[in-house]
This record gives sequence, C-alpha cells and structure tokens, in this order.
Amino acid sequence: MSEPVCLIVGAGDYIGAAIAKRFAKGGFTVCLARRDASKSQALIEEIEASGGTVYSYSMDAREEDQVIERYAAIEKDIGPLEIVISNAGGNVNFSILDTTERVFYKVWRMACFTGFLAGREAARHMVPRGRGSIFFTGATASLRGASGYAAFASAKFGLRALAQSMARELGPQGLHIAHLVIDSGVDTAFVRGRIQARGIDPEKLPTDTLMKPDSVGEAYWNLHHQTPDAWTHEMDIRPFAEKF
Repeated sequence: MSEPVCLIVGAGDYIGAAIAKRFAKGGFTVCLARRDASKSQALIEEIEASGGTVYSYSMDAREEDQVIERYAAIEKDIGPLEIVISNAGGNVNFSILDTTERVFYKVWRMACFTGFLAGREAARHMVPRGRGSIFFTGATASLRGASGYAAFASAKFGLRALAQSMARELGPQGLHIAHLVIDSGVDTAFVRGRIQARGIDPEKLPTDTLMKPDSVGEAYWNLHHQTPDAWTHEMDIRPFAEKF
C-alpha cells in the first residue's frame, strides 16, 4: 500500500481515537489495537466517512505472542509500520496500605510492560529499514509520584526510562523515539467523573482547563514530522493554567 501505516496500541475512545483521526486525516493508514476491537466501531465509521483508511484488531497488549503476531500480520497484509504509538494506561488510586500485589503488578503490566512489548516489536521491524517513529504516552505521574498513586507512578517512571534507553540506542539507527508527558487532566468522561466526585462541577471550569484529546493528537502529529537534526525525545504539554 502507498499510504504510510500508523499503529496505535491502546487505541481507546479519547486520546487513542484523537491520534487515530489526526493521522488518518494526514493520509496514514491507521491500525487500531485494543482488547475489544468492537468498541472501535464508531471511530472506524467516523474515519471512513471522512475518507480515511482504518483497520481494527483485538489484541491484549500485555501478551507477547499476540503483539508479535499482530505486528507481523500488519507488516504482511497492510504495509510497513511508519509509526507506532504505545498508549495503554492503568491509572488507579489506592492508598499504599491498600495496594495489593495484584493491583501493583496489574498496573505495571498495563502502563509499563505494554510499552516494552510495543516498542521492542516496532523496533524489530523498523531497524532494518533505518527509519520509523516509536512514541509513548506518559503522564504527570511519569515525573512525580503523588499520594495514592504509587503503582501508577512506578509504572510510568519505568515507561519513561524505557523511552530514554530506546532513544539512546535506536536514534543513531534512524528511529525517532519520544515520550510525551501529558501534564493535565484530559477532557474525558472519566476525568470529568473524578472532578465531579471531588465536589466540583466540571461544566464550570474555566475554558481550556482540561486538555482536549484533539490537542494531544496534534502534538503527536507534529512530533512525528520533526526532522532528524532536531528530534524531540521528550515533550511535555499542559494547559496554560496548569501549575507545574
């Protein structure tokens, strides 16, 4: 196929969907991977209605065999991967005393281990070609651990370290590796529900207090189109009113 291929691992309904729409708009064939592909039907219809090309797959990003098989199938049936974005999450809030071994390990697998599998497998296909982008979605927790977020912050710290190591190893081989710190609440139903639970009406927040998913998609688009003489390896984005 003539269109470059973008794979989004953890293609959820908000950030993942926004990234997918931006790359489809830019002429990429978009591949969506999530545990239940049927949940992407509305997104598929929206992209196709806009003239884009999109494929959707059920894949558990924590399972090595599934990741290996899916990447190989995309390379064989769709085309060479030009960009892979690891967007899987696992944001939970637990007191350290209530954080069980199961919770900690599950969050680590979701927010860190998935990045390793997604990034390594992408590199295996891209290194022989000497080009490609591998990007990782980070969070405020990638930079500092907050009360109640020991599991999530530990995983996100690990994902950031993975991205740094891969950038140093693979950059000289022509691959653009970058980690995006989303230092903000993103405007999703999940985030609005958390704000509501704190007794705050999200509808009364000042304009642009929450980050729009489309803005994240645009950041990834711009990141991918940097030239190798000025690659960004870590980008932090936040609303103008966010304290940092």
